[in-house]
Amino acid sequence: MAEIKVERSHDQHLLVPEEDTASTRRSLAGNNRQRLASLDIFRGLTVALMILVDDAGGDWPMIAHAPWNGCNLADFVMPFFLFIVGVSIALSLKRISNKCEACKKVCFRTCKLLFWGLLLQGGFSHAPDELSYGVDVTMMRFCGILQRIALSYLVVALIEIFTKDLHEENLSTGRLSIFKSYYCHWIVGVSVLVIYLATLYGTYVPDWEFVVNDKDSILYGKIQSVSCGVREKLNPPCNAVGYVDRQVLGINHMYHHPAWRRSKACTDDSPYEGALRQDAPSWCHAPFEPEGILSSISAILSTIIGVHFGHIIIHMKGHSARLKHWISTGLVLLTLGLTLHFTHLMPLNKQLYSFSYICVTSGAAALVFSSLYYLVDVLEWKHMFLPLKWIGMNAMLVYVMGAEGILAAFFNGWYYRHPHNTLINWIREHVFIRVWHSKRVGVLMYVIFAEILFWGLVTGVFHRFKIYWKL
Repeated sequence: MAEIKVERSHDQHLLVPEEDTASTRRSLAGNNRQRLASLDIFRGLTVALMILVDDAGGDWPMIAHAPWNGCNLADFVMPFFLFIVGVSIALSLKRISNKCEACKKVCFRTCKLLFWGLLLQGGFSHAPDELSYGVDVTMMRFCGILQRIALSYLVVALIEIFTKDLHEENLSTGRLSIFKSYYCHWIVGVSVLVIYLATLYGTYVPDWEFVVNDKDSILYGKIQSVSCGVREKLNPPCNAVGYVDRQVLGINHMYHHPAWRRSKACTDDSPYEGALRQDAPSWCHAPFEPEGILSSISAILSTIIGVHFGHIIIHMKGHSARLKHWISTGLVLLTLGLTLHFTHLMPLNKQLYSFSYICVTSGAAALVFSSLYYLVDVLEWKHMFLPLKWIGMNAMLVYVMGAEGILAAFFNGWYYRHPHNTLINWIREHVFIRVWHSKRVGVLMYVIFAEILFWGLVTGVFHRFKIYWKL
């Protein structure tokens, strides 16, 4: 399982670990082998964004997940992770001495990611607010963040391993030479997209029904029906993504608090979360899996795009050449995605992981990564990003203990007379909310300083003693 290890080497530590971490200490522009600090910082920034949107999104809905169509700040977190995983796969598998051994490591780490995903998001852990553990296996959630990362990591890493002999180390100078050299990756990417689009628009979605499992609802235990009988629909109740998950996973094993519950059709408090309207459509009470099967197949494309950016690092040795390629690719992806969205050909939708959403978020990841690369690895402005770098080097630790609330749950387990009277709640209320005389601002400041900066300092101490959490 995951381990806390004391490292003497300055390895590249990922949310998904690399195959051969020593191989990532590569040349940026010459023969001097050094660490790609911008990738660490990008990873740390993404973990920090996850904590921010999860813990402050309830009071700031404009940064929380969009209820359906659209793209808020929270909707960039998952694609950023997948992009980073792709870059890291390219660097870690730059040289492979034994394909069989590399495949075993990839499969073993995939299994560990699946285990941690089920443990943290399957329902067993009720952290940080509920002081209890355990899950009814008939209601266990099968999918989640780490499960999606595991699938993308497995598929793309295996492609990288088995196609390693098909391309040369030194490419020709043509603009498209790197695309031609890694044509197998793009064939898989196009195949993934074709399968996704064919299923999304070609699947017939019949009428369906479900039992309301929300104990706070007046409809608890009652059977609700949803009328569909259509194809090609991308609305909440009748899309093929939800249909595939209901058929394969089973509706009880899907996410029971989907973002669409904050939509205007479901609650008068929209875009905030609130009680469902009495006349709300029946589907407002239904589960929906945002990390489901079909959308996770589509998400593989985000990782393939990330691998391409990693290949640029390997084959292009000059900073200028890398940045030109990255920025131009990012702008093309952004333009394509926004065009698809605003021409109504395909909406931006994180829940469906639409192709327009892939383009926009991958384009944004490309531009953010390019900016960090220029500031950190070219201009060497590393010190101003140190907390994010430390978080990025211990991303799994911060994800489990911080983003999933395990450490907060530990402190909440020690309370005074009432479970609400905990040290964490006292700090949030008296040190932040009352000082700012605003719950919204106070919560935001609490998340930034008492959570994100806190984990930056903790991981800084761990870095000082070369202690990292590795899968």
